[in-house]
Amino acid sequence: MEEPADGNRWDSPKKESWKTTLLLAYQSLGVVYGDLSISPLYVYKSTFAQDIQHSETNEEIFGVLSFVFWTLTLLPLFKYVFIVLRADDNGEGGTFALYSLICRHAKVSLLPNRQASDEALSMYKLEVPPQNRNSSRVKLLLEKHRSLHTALLILVLLGTCMVIGDGLLTPAISVFSAVSGLELYMSKGQHEYAVVPITCFILVCLFALQHYGTHRVGFFFAPVVMVWLLCISALGLYNIFCWNPNVYRALSPYYMFKFLRKTKIGGWMSLGGILLCITGSEAMFADLGHFSYTAIQMAFTFLVYPALILAYMGQAAYLSVHHDNVGWPVVILAILASVVGSQAIISGTFSIINQSQSLGCFPRVKVIHTSDKIHGQIYIPEINWILMILCIAVTIGFRDTKHMGNASGLAVMAMMLVTTCLMSLVIMVCWHKPPVVALLFLLFFGSIELVYFSASLTKFAEGAWLPILLALFLMAIMLVWHYATIKKYEFDLQNKVSLEWLLALGPTLGIARVPGIGVVFTDLTSGIPGNFCRFITNLPAFHRVLVFVCVKSVPVPHVTPSERYLMGRVGPAAHRSYRCIIRYGYRDVQLDADSFEAELVDKLVEFMKRHWVRARGHNSSLDEDGLRSYSSTREHRLTVVGTSPFTGGIPAHEIGENLRPESVSVSFPSIGSEKDAIEMDCVSIRGRKVRFAVEAEDEDTDAKKDLALREELKDLMGAREAGTAFMLGHSYVRAKQGSSLLKRLAVDVGYNFLWRNSRGPEVALKVPPASLLEVGMVYVV
Repeated sequence: MEEPADGNRWDSPKKESWKTTLLLAYQSLGVVYGDLSISPLYVYKSTFAQDIQHSETNEEIFGVLSFVFWTLTLLPLFKYVFIVLRADDNGEGGTFALYSLICRHAKVSLLPNRQASDEALSMYKLEVPPQNRNSSRVKLLLEKHRSLHTALLILVLLGTCMVIGDGLLTPAISVFSAVSGLELYMSKGQHEYAVVPITCFILVCLFALQHYGTHRVGFFFAPVVMVWLLCISALGLYNIFCWNPNVYRALSPYYMFKFLRKTKIGGWMSLGGILLCITGSEAMFADLGHFSYTAIQMAFTFLVYPALILAYMGQAAYLSVHHDNVGWPVVILAILASVVGSQAIISGTFSIINQSQSLGCFPRVKVIHTSDKIHGQIYIPEINWILMILCIAVTIGFRDTKHMGNASGLAVMAMMLVTTCLMSLVIMVCWHKPPVVALLFLLFFGSIELVYFSASLTKFAEGAWLPILLALFLMAIMLVWHYATIKKYEFDLQNKVSLEWLLALGPTLGIARVPGIGVVFTDLTSGIPGNFCRFITNLPAFHRVLVFVCVKSVPVPHVTPSERYLMGRVGPAAHRSYRCIIRYGYRDVQLDADSFEAELVDKLVEFMKRHWVRARGHNSSLDEDGLRSYSSTREHRLTVVGTSPFTGGIPAHEIGENLRPESVSVSFPSIGSEKDAIEMDCVSIRGRKVRFAVEAEDEDTDAKKDLALREELKDLMGAREAGTAFMLGHSYVRAKQGSSLLKRLAVDVGYNFLWRNSRGPEVALKVPPASLLEVGMVYVV
């Protein structure tokens, strides 16, 4: 999905000028509204495909128009524009944004290696809840039962699967419908044999261009959609005045009642075609982070919504006289508009798969940044080619708009139902509104969506089976991967060893320290991982500088570069062992630095300088070696290391944590931001320097600390010159003896198959093959 040039949301100003808002509203046309704007191509064709027929009274046509008008008004306009768009997560939208909000306000997250220090992130903001006993009860109920945590995650993954399904179906139906407009210029025989090959050719070209990125292939998206909307609204006005000026009367909800009374069950089943008028509505919320609430609201309210209403009214006016399919005289523009709508949903599929991968719910795939300037524009080669093959298969297999529409309609409505359920929880848990407000929201919008969803289910044998089958397949993959990931983390947590074990290793036990930097990757945020213990058991030596690195995701959309790295010591300073925790949000692309090794060394240097400056400020005593002694309880004293160059006198923002086995601490002092902590420390240190005289003993102590800093930096640089080795666990997971058949199939067969056929951690972490050390680990879960 395309983003404006200001890309990184944390750097953009909170208040935008009206010129910026207008520019964002214009840009949103090509990204957000491409899918929604092309729905007039196939709504009437799908609705009148089989279940209902035209009559001389035109009650069917006017009834369908009334349904389209009120559906567009109630769901995209009222639900999304006026309510759902306000539930942003630091400016980000989508299914994962709602889940992230709920997880931050209630302890329902199933993410491993959570830390209390994550709550200090600048994007981890919580509103102060008012006193509301009923809302608190709902929150406590959610937190109490782990089964509800699992059910919530399954609901989110279901919405994710339907988004991926939409990414498969939308390009097929939109391009096929646009190409079908060539029937105006061909004979029936030529048209029958030309539509499918032309559609497949356009789809191949569309997917083949994806590796260039949206910012390169999409520079003309907004003008195309704007011209398309102006064109269909002008055609709509022409048809209204030319064929039936009284068509406006069908906007009355009375025509919906007349339609259902006359058509009965056939009319109810035809709702599966009518709901296609709102395909793409979810993009307004999903793409919120790329633009702004005001820009998306303005574009929809003042251009997209009126243009679509005029287009549907014009089509109804034309059909009330001609009673045949509506032809599009602007076929080339229709094809371009369909490509734009397809591009938006394909990019959205890449984005949501990357988010699923960040939360440990999808196997590792290759994620490529397609823009150095615009954050968040990504391309996933494996997913792109799989989508292309499936799109072509759907086009060749279905060969008509009716079956494609049935499949697409069910996926769209399932997505909306998931959003409605999650939004009702946000209203209670995050907005702290009374449960009755959330219940009214759920009943009103949920009942409308359930009616459409039930109509879609009746088309199961006529195409609606496809998104259901795809969702079941993807859900199985996601749940198996997530379950095994959680079990592996729990196994690591139970088999980690204490810091005392590491400190006891030495020459007396035959353990040697060799030159170089040893980087040990682990999911643990405390303790010594089992793969390192196994390594020492088989090869009694480890590097002079040892760094335990944990790459983790946190329930926020982005982590600013200045807050990404948490650094700390493991044991005393003389041991030269460190812990590095790298935090990413669910919309961040992990480890996208050019050289992770160089960046890690830079962070270690900055951490050392900050640490010894803080030590000088506290004037703490040293031992005879000039190195401060740290007990095992100091392992978890972590420092936020930013990207800005170190300046003397600025102490680190330190976080003291003693993590319990569940790796969650509840006794963390709340602070506003890293900057606030730094400023407060600076004031206190300067105050001490003014009040107390510097004695000779203090000067001697400072000299020893300066010497210790120089020695530590010298050891680090020497180790870097000797080379860096990266240690990774090469895991094999198997189910415990006595496990059920389902668990053995899921773990022994399913997970291990996915592990072997996905990208290995060494590739995802960009580890140089020549520097890789793999330690075999068997996980019994």
